[in-house]
Amino acid sequence: RPAAAVALTLSALVLVACGESAQEKAKAQVCSARSDINAQITKLENLQISTNVLNEGKAGFEAITADLKKIKEAQPNLEPARKEQVEAATKSFETQLSTITTSVTAKLTTGNPLTAISSAGPELKSAFTQLAADYKQALAPISCS
Repeated sequence: RPAAAVALTLSALVLVACGESAQEKAKAQVCSARSDINAQITKLENLQISTNVLNEGKAGFEAITADLKKIKEAQPNLEPARKEQVEAATKSFETQLSTITTSVTAKLTTGNPLTAISSAGPELKSAFTQLAADYKQALAPISCS
């Protein structure tokens, strides 16, 4: 019976050791959200200017906003140095996202939607490129390895 008790104790220790800490879970959440933001930005950059750009653009911006929310939810559980880096990056990127969203919305809400889309096309592409640059500057440097 002592061997069974030792085996049971060892298996309990293995199970405990395999569990993720709150910091590990938070890091994984940040990295997953960061990866999705990058994917959404890539989709936005590759959008063709058409009548569907409004729906696709809106969906992309909403997904990015949801991912930023996930990052913010994870921040309290990050180790202090990482938390500071992630908070600063998130705040910076969020500010840029807000500026771009306001600019794009203003361009697309004037007059006939089809005319607005076609006239705002180059500006939309520029805004999406700027969003990608902002991502690379703010969120991309966060280590996920």
